[in-house]
Amino acid sequence: MNWMDLLRMSSSNLKRRKLRTFLTVLGVLIGTASIVVMISLGLGMQQSLYREVEQSGGLTTIKVTGAQAGESMMYHSSDEEESTKYINDKSVAQLADLEHVAMASPVYELSVILLKGKYEGWGQLVAMTPGALKAKNIPLAEGTLPNVNSGHLELVYGNGIPTMFYEKGTDQGYYETGELPDIDFAKDSLFMILDQDAYYNSQNNESGSNGATAGTVDGTDGQQVVVQSVQKHVVKACGIVEGSPEEYNANYYNIYCELDTLKQILKKEFSGRVIPGQPTTKSGKPYKDFCYSYAQIKVDDIENVDAVASVIREMGYNVETNAEYLDSMKSQFAIVQAVLGGIGAVSLLVAAIGIANTMMMSIYERTKEIGVIKVLGCSLKNIKQMFLLEAAFIGLIGGIAGNILSFLMSGVINFLTGHGAAMGIDGNISYIPWWLVLLSMGFAMLVGVAAGYFPALRAMNLSPLAAIRNE
Repeated sequence: MNWMDLLRMSSSNLKRRKLRTFLTVLGVLIGTASIVVMISLGLGMQQSLYREVEQSGGLTTIKVTGAQAGESMMYHSSDEEESTKYINDKSVAQLADLEHVAMASPVYELSVILLKGKYEGWGQLVAMTPGALKAKNIPLAEGTLPNVNSGHLELVYGNGIPTMFYEKGTDQGYYETGELPDIDFAKDSLFMILDQDAYYNSQNNESGSNGATAGTVDGTDGQQVVVQSVQKHVVKACGIVEGSPEEYNANYYNIYCELDTLKQILKKEFSGRVIPGQPTTKSGKPYKDFCYSYAQIKVDDIENVDAVASVIREMGYNVETNAEYLDSMKSQFAIVQAVLGGIGAVSLLVAAIGIANTMMMSIYERTKEIGVIKVLGCSLKNIKQMFLLEAAFIGLIGGIAGNILSFLMSGVINFLTGHGAAMGIDGNISYIPWWLVLLSMGFAMLVGVAAGYFPALRAMNLSPLAAIRNE
């Protein structure tokens, strides 16, 4: 009996018992879909991580932090002890002189308030040098990066900034109503407030019971407290980050501007006062040097990243490298994928039991048929192959159907999560590569063959005469 005969007999046997075959295939379908979808969630998060690393400068970028300066809405965890040294112009120059450092640039972060008509919003202002902004390769939907020495702030809005606005009085924003503010961020001018404390104090002052509107308010101890006037800076966008409000990315909540221009504005507005986020002396006076939130280092080659990071740590600064971050996250994702895949594998194990049960029932029902083909000279090997092929067919059909269902489920998951935006992920939360499709189909076939192995041995060991006499 050749392979074509075996294939024909195996397929015809499955067709004869359509309902039983369908139910068995359904079990494999559900098991395969469970495994593929579960693993795709881990792969989706991993792909998002790769994009995030790429958007933050790639594997040759090092983030150097010192003592806290600036105001960041983002929390950055680190296992290292907090440094007592500040990042200023002198330290940035020292970092730039290190061997294998291609570029060292300071970065200053500041939380700001934006006003436009009846709308109020907030964002994270990220000030960088022109060279650092260009090296960041920010994808722009329209416009350009901020011009140098323009004399006024030019902003690049992240594509998620419109979602951070709400209507005054109602406190209803995008996440409550699903509607974006009626603002053309590419063309409209907005008011930007750098001194948030003064702004909120003035708001409380206006709504206070004493009716005072300027200069001073009554403190808790009955003394007069000076309220600073709120300076509103007229700002306009020079560029908009690519992507819709539903497409999360590393630039989503950021507003980029040119560093020197921001420093000039801050020093002018806060003349004689402490700039928000800047360190102070023991007497509470402003620190003599302007301090940055962190420095961004670009290393000439990925092979030198660890060596440069070690040197910077010895200088007394904290260091975060994208390579270290990627390695730590990959190990965590491997655990997540193993757990998710294990949960899905339970369904496929149940399907394997179903295949074994179907094959055993098939043997009991075809005992006489097996005896006849043995008497006619069919080899034991052919009988074993015939039953293994039937089990493999069930696994293959279930694997193909399971992958089709997986793609449908993946599409629904991505749609419901706003292609990752609802989960704070850049890109689809579920990602199914072709290697996973082929691997899952092969695994489903392997499970089918393994489940059908012992029933095939039983068929092979049946006595021909006893089988023929069986009713």
